[in-house]
Amino acid sequence: MELQPGSLSLSQKMLIGAYFTMEYSIEAAAFFNPSIMEDPDQSSVERGEKRIIISFRATGEGHISSIVFRSAIIDRANRITVETPGRMLDSPEHIRNHVFKKGSFLRKLREMQNFKDIAYGLISEKLTETFTYEELKRYVEEVRSGIELDESSSIFLREAMWLASSHYEMDFSLDTDISERVIFPIADTEKKGIEDARFVRFIDEGGAATYYATYTAYDGTSILPKLLVTEDFYHFKVLPIHGEVAQNKGMALFPRKVNGKYAMLCRIDGVSNYIAYSDNINVWRNAYLLQSPVFPWEYVQVGNCGSPIETERGWIVITHGVGAMREYVLGASLLELEHPENEIARLKTPLLVPNQKEREGYVPNVVYSCGSLIHNESLIIPYAMSDYASTYAVVKLDELFARFESGG
Repeated sequence: MELQPGSLSLSQKMLIGAYFTMEYSIEAAAFFNPSIMEDPDQSSVERGEKRIIISFRATGEGHISSIVFRSAIIDRANRITVETPGRMLDSPEHIRNHVFKKGSFLRKLREMQNFKDIAYGLISEKLTETFTYEELKRYVEEVRSGIELDESSSIFLREAMWLASSHYEMDFSLDTDISERVIFPIADTEKKGIEDARFVRFIDEGGAATYYATYTAYDGTSILPKLLVTEDFYHFKVLPIHGEVAQNKGMALFPRKVNGKYAMLCRIDGVSNYIAYSDNINVWRNAYLLQSPVFPWEYVQVGNCGSPIETERGWIVITHGVGAMREYVLGASLLELEHPENEIARLKTPLLVPNQKEREGYVPNVVYSCGSLIHNESLIIPYAMSDYASTYAVVKLDELFARFESGG
């Protein structure tokens, strides 16, 4: 039967439209783990004010997490006013146009698993020194159809495509508000969520600014640390992080090179804080122990709450400690400027603990942050309350340094 659109009533049109609408609430379950950074656009702000961008981990139905943003102004009294978010969400155009290098690609696969199967050798022979996602896909299909796959070969081919799909770029429309741009899981590595983006405004040797975020991709079984890169929050590039250091959550990049090398905080054993240096921003080989649990409020584990913050006296690191009853609290440490592998001071008591109003939520008894900044001689710390909502704290720098000096 041929359908005549003009003959349909408004109710019939709405019903047909409803069948084709798969509405999804990206923030239905939780809105947490914020990271804060200076907006690239600082036009039309008053003296003493700063335009900022706050990123959040938003969890919707099915416990799938994505990265969302809010634009805000922080005034001279350190009050944050968040702009009203847009009502429409924008899906980016996804582009797989990364060119892979054979050596580093196979090396990352060996880090993930020690493959010794037929398929590994066949793919190694087919790969040229550089190749694209589509070329790899063709090689994988040729191997699948050319041999009878055993379990190890099937796993290897699946992992190869899984890794390749982790490299992609995306563009958002220029007429969108930043609150309407949602970085939703795209690659197979991310199908169960994107967790805890730690954004930092990185300044290179020439003074140019690039925004990086380390985050964790989760496919339901494995986690993969990844790197998000942008200059304008319209165009984003996504890369997996390679190397032996890329084995756990909680990597946080320093906002500039240290002694000519990139520097990163990490927690490779899930218990202690480590520091690593590299010539390549997404390849990390060696890490050195920086901090182990010392105080009761960090006996279970100690980690970082975002990138170190540079001051004349040293790098301030906001830490998280997990103690008895799985209580998460925030602490602080001070590292040497040119040798941040050396800890100058660490607070003996927490900087922030969940209060009675904040301890109930999606995951109770937790305060957590993914990145802070300095404004008007104060440390601005956005943080999540029990993994369901977010707020912020203000700490005067002179008071924090006084606590460091007194042993705090």
